[in-house]
Amino acid sequence: MYEVGNISFTFNKHIHSNEAYHHSFSLLAQKTFGLSFQNWTDKYIPHVLLDGENVVSNVSVNIIDTMWKGTLKRYIQLGTVMTDNAYRNMGLSRFLINRIFADWLNNCDAIYLYANDTALDFYPRFGFFKEEEYQCSMPITHTYENVKARKLNMSNKSDVELLHKFYHISNPFSALPMLDNFGLLMFYCSASMKDCVYYIEEYSAIVIAKQNDETLICYDIFCDKGFPMASILSHVVLKGCKNVIFGFAVENAEDSTLSLVQEEDTTLFVLQSKENIFSDNKTMLPLLSHA
Repeated sequence: MYEVGNISFTFNKHIHSNEAYHHSFSLLAQKTFGLSFQNWTDKYIPHVLLDGENVVSNVSVNIIDTMWKGTLKRYIQLGTVMTDNAYRNMGLSRFLINRIFADWLNNCDAIYLYANDTALDFYPRFGFFKEEEYQCSMPITHTYENVKARKLNMSNKSDVELLHKFYHISNPFSALPMLDNFGLLMFYCSASMKDCVYYIEEYSAIVIAKQNDETLICYDIFCDKGFPMASILSHVVLKGCKNVIFGFAVENAEDSTLSLVQEEDTTLFVLQSKENIFSDNKTMLPLLSHA
């Protein structure tokens, strides 16, 4: 329990098992962010405060398992930080963040979050510091070989199963590949990225990418190491494409350029008492790992 004034709040981190709590959480997320949370995996853990059966504040833990320089890492991303308007300025988010620290500080390698511009002064109070991310880009051209990339239908069970199979092969070109979190990938691929998933059978590869004019944005690639990345991507780009920007940290990319990531209303904060790979490396977390 957490008491403020004459209100007693109930703390709960198992709302997935309670239909009423789950529904209340979804309503608050819709009202706050315009997001729909119908399903989530056991790696997405809302930590909520309830007034009766109503979720009035939340900070979610997102378990991000990855590999960094050959070593398995478990990172914790805080997300979906929200408090109902009627309950703000009561210290509810502070209570939830401290409860998460109690559970996770000694059970992970790093803790980080992405803050919007209204919260830039809030997170340093907990020991978070701003960090910069760097994004890789390189020239690319359309190929005229007779190899076709098939767009997968994310409403089709067999196509989703194909994506699932290739996801477990992982991304051999990524310096920070996401591991064992297919649910987070499907959060994107069933919504904003549903028309951006391509299968190239001849290369045994799946690419998640979107082209804007002369630039291809490549969010992820799932394949074996048998083919060069540029060869795979050349079958996804349309005529006139000149450049590819990567939504993940590319390892050993030839002819590439690193640029500072500048995303509007989004700032990376890393907890300084834990591991911080960004202090000594120009790298980035995958865009499709943001939660």
